[in-house]
Amino acid sequence: MIIGFTGIELPQGKIKFHDQNLIALVNKDNPKKVSPYFFEFVLDNFIQSFAIAVPKDKILDILIYDLEKIENRMQGISNPIETKLMEKCMNNLDQEIPLCDVNFDDSEKQLLKLLSLTSMKPIVLLKGDEDINNIIFLAIEKADYMFFYTSGIQESHSWLVPKGSEIITCASKIHTDLARGFIKGDVVKYQDYLDHHNFNECKTKGVAKMVDKDYIVNPYEVIEIRFNV
Repeated sequence: MIIGFTGIELPQGKIKFHDQNLIALVNKDNPKKVSPYFFEFVLDNFIQSFAIAVPKDKILDILIYDLEKIENRMQGISNPIETKLMEKCMNNLDQEIPLCDVNFDDSEKQLLKLLSLTSMKPIVLLKGDEDINNIIFLAIEKADYMFFYTSGIQESHSWLVPKGSEIITCASKIHTDLARGFIKGDVVKYQDYLDHHNFNECKTKGVAKMVDKDYIVNPYEVIEIRFNV
């Protein structure tokens, strides 16, 4: 995940996320390999960013781009529906409300998508001197993403996906073969996994559940994929 930022001093480049949940899995399983998640921080470059971090008193540094785009758009439209939508955007931007925090219906979102407005991306408003980890947590939450995990003696790995992802999507994140040959998934709640010796014990004790490909994975769950290719 790329996190853009402005108006604040942060290190640029890739930063390893110090994930306490992953650390606990590593301490438990003592795996041969550890694969933490890396976030990339970029200054004043928002095109590829999943989320944008900015101090609350610097929000106009972000909104100014949208104000200019919408003002230009309003000069060349005659459609009353689009005009009303642009006025709705302008009213919120004038109140320093990022457009990601405004309720739009699906048709409005489709129109706005054409404008590539910066504040339609998840905007994290910083109130003080938040540390990197806290900014990452805020960005994950604002972008509506979550972690799930795979863990065992070979490897402990954290994976980032949108909330509401089906397990088949999570399987493809791990490896395309797992999704292509998906048979079933096994899922354990994070704390239940920590409370048992390994994934096999979770299965024998009944705390793991076998699920189909449309199962919606919950935040922090530990999963295994049964597949055949």
